[in-house]
Amino acid sequence: MHDWGTYAHNATALFVIANPIGVTPLFISLTNRQTEEQRRHTARLTATTVIIVLITAMFLGEAILHLFGIRMASFRAGGGILILLMAIAMLQARPSPTHHTAEESKEAAVRDEVAVVPLGIPLVAGPGAISTVIIYADQATTWFDMTMLFLTVLCVAGSVWIALHLSDRIRVVLGTTGINIVTRLLGLILAAVGVEFLADGLAQLLPGLANQK
Repeated sequence: MHDWGTYAHNATALFVIANPIGVTPLFISLTNRQTEEQRRHTARLTATTVIIVLITAMFLGEAILHLFGIRMASFRAGGGILILLMAIAMLQARPSPTHHTAEESKEAAVRDEVAVVPLGIPLVAGPGAISTVIIYADQATTWFDMTMLFLTVLCVAGSVWIALHLSDRIRVVLGTTGINIVTRLLGLILAAVGVEFLADGLAQLLPGLANQK
């Protein structure tokens, strides 16, 4: 029987990490000199970049970890810590340093094409999203599980495209305060996801500790 609760949980976690609404202020800033058609192109290319990066991580991530001799349990614990750091930044309504640095933002400001870097990578499909997809792909036991994860990635990329396409309307409706409130709420959910990853990883690395009562 298919575990629809798990599928919904995975989709929610990946959506929160991508944080499409939180991306809109930077999108507006980086595309303020573009025409409307160019902005639509940037939104489409950003979503396409997210799909390519996350699908690649989904199918090749575990093999890359094995290549470097990294155990999935260690990666899960490390991913949990990374996601917790992202959640803390979101709770403070500030950009996560795992997404982009000030130097990267300055460089992006003078580039003509910002869809791939920094919008697609690492702002949306950053270390947190990549780690999450790899972990969920490892947890998948059937092709149906992988198909659902694939569809989740497509839905998240679609939500990113919609948010960027409607970025001006989102800014008008929510404003900076509204976007920050949404970001903080998503950060709270993300913190729980990070703790879950960290606990699962530590339980596998330290089974004796997990069995203590």
